[in-house]
Order: sequence, then C-alpha cells, then structure tokens
Amino acid sequence: MHGGPEAGLSSRSAIDTAPSAAARPAAQLAELRIAPRGSLAGYSDEAFPHWREQGDSCDTREVVLRRDGQGVITDAGCSPISGRWYSPYDGATWTDASDVDVDHVVPRANAWVSGAAGWDRARRTAFANDLTRPELIAVTDNVNQSKGDRAPEEWKPPQTSAWCRYASAWIAVKHHYRLTVTHAERDALAAMLGTCGRPVR
Repeated sequence: MHGGPEAGLSSRSAIDTAPSAAARPAAQLAELRIAPRGSLAGYSDEAFPHWREQGDSCDTREVVLRRDGQGVITDAGCSPISGRWYSPYDGATWTDASDVDVDHVVPRANAWVSGAAGWDRARRTAFANDLTRPELIAVTDNVNQSKGDRAPEEWKPPQTSAWCRYASAWIAVKHHYRLTVTHAERDALAAMLGTCGRPVR
C-alpha cells in the first residue's frame, strides 16, 4: 500500500446506498433456491470478461472508482490521479487509487458454481461489469484480497457495521441473476441481516 488510511470520510458507494432495513433482502433471501455448489471445472477469470469500456475512455473499474470516490480527478485516459476512497468493509479511507480494489460482491467463482456456469458469455460479461446492481464496490485492496472467492459463511467484512449492507447486496445480486445459495450461505446471510437497524459506528 502507498498511503495510510484516513478516518472520518464516508462515501455513497453502491453498498452504502443499499437499504438498511432487512425486510426486502430477507424476502429476497427466502426466494433464493438452495442447492449444493457446482463444480469449478471450466472456470477462469476469462470466462467473465470484466472492466469493459463504458464510454468516455473509461472502463468499468474506472467508473466505479469515480463513483465511489470523492474529489476524484482522472487523467486523459480516465485513470484516477487523485481523490479519496472510503472502504465500508474496514472503515479505512485512502488517497491513492492503487490502495483500492473494486470488489465483485458475489465473486465470479461463486457465481460460476451457483448457476453462471450455464450462462453464455454475454450474460457473464454483463454480470462482471454490472453497474446497476450492488455488485461492484471500491474497497481496501488487501481486504478484498483476503476475501478472495469466499462466501459469507467463510468471510465477512471486518467492520460489523457493514454486514447488513453487504448481505443485502449479496442477496440482491443473487436474486437478480437467479443464482443459488447453500444452506450455510443462507444461514450466514440471515445472521448478517440480523445486524440491520443497529447504530452504525
């Protein structure tokens, strides 16, 4: 990492603007089909083409960094050269874009084993570049790397105040794309929704 985290900055990222009430995500969670995870056979990052061009010389990652940051200035190629980014997963704020990753809330590998293996390339591309659902969010790079492809029963944001919105986002994405959940995954999501309505520190 290049700079130390700063405190006190909030951001209207995709995950921060998710509803804090548990009613809608709880209803969506109840509608998700429960099934064992499928095989990773055939999976690769290339199966989900990501960071596609979005216009104005910006790719998906750069659009998210502009959306989730404050005071972001970019160069002619749309790469951020300054700004501030708040990571709701751990509460850190960064001033160097190299300290920030764009997380796929539902990892591509998890999507693969819960239904996306049967999608065509166009649908997987849409999933990997979805700027409408709360699937993409700028977060601290090493926190995102610690998450990897793990599901909610295996990994949760270090900051418990993020659990409600993280679970809500995960559920919304899986509901929209009709992806399955396991029993353990469902139970972990339900437990995280139990934090909704608690004061945010």
